Amino acid sequence: MAIAALNSAATGLKALSTDIDVIANNLANAETTAFKASRVNFEDLMYLQLKQPGTTSEAGEISPAGVFVGLGTRISNTQLDMSNGTLQSTDRQLDVSIQGNGFFKVKILDTIGDGYGYTRNGNFFVNNNGQLVLGMGDGYVLQSNISIPTGTTNISIDQDGTVSVTKSGSNTKSTVGQLKISQFVNPQGLSLLGGSIYIPTDASGAATDSNPGDNGSGTVMQGFLEGSNVDPVKELTDLISAQR
Repeated sequence: MAIAALNSAATGLKALSTDIDVIANNLANAETTAFKASRVNFEDLMYLQLKQPGTTSEAGEISPAGVFVGLGTRISNTQLDMSNGTLQSTDRQLDVSIQGNGFFKVKILDTIGDGYGYTRNGNFFVNNNGQLVLGMGDGYVLQSNISIPTGTTNISIDQDGTVSVTKSGSNTKSTVGQLKISQFVNPQGLSLLGGSIYIPTDASGAATDSNPGDNGSGTVMQGFLEGSNVDPVKELTDLISAQR
């Protein structure tokens, strides 16, 4: 049994080591735009059944409980905290945040998933073709078919995702596109690529696109970015607990 006890303790150390890694990653991304914290969930392993409950003794008495010896623990999964982060005002016209559920859909490499990624990072730029692109990585193109014309002096984005522009020498707004919000039945089933980019899996289900505010999706706010939802105080407390 001494060897079994050592092996059981080793499973706990291994699981806690992973827990510390996850907590450390949360702390490292406390200032990352739209980052979602992860939590490690544990489950117990199989048990040695030394005595079954309900067995009958020689005296004819039924045992009210059994004897089980557990063989340790393991990581069952890491769970994303999909709660909204704090909105941070930037006053920049192409910074957009989502208030509520949903993701922005962007084009990534064709070799990854179905070629599309999803993010809550709304730090957009305009590329040389006038397309809105995510200001990270290789400049992933936003999949909303929005083109900003040359000579634009002002860009307005309403809460329902309507994008309007004003050109130089004119005071008239013209609509150039509509932002879309993608939702998943099970966001916890999304696969993480890094850079606050997620791709769908069989567990998450396929994306459903709609206008902001429709079908339970969140609305958008211009001039704001969503901050990380990491609580540094909680993570530091969890780190100390795991290390001990």
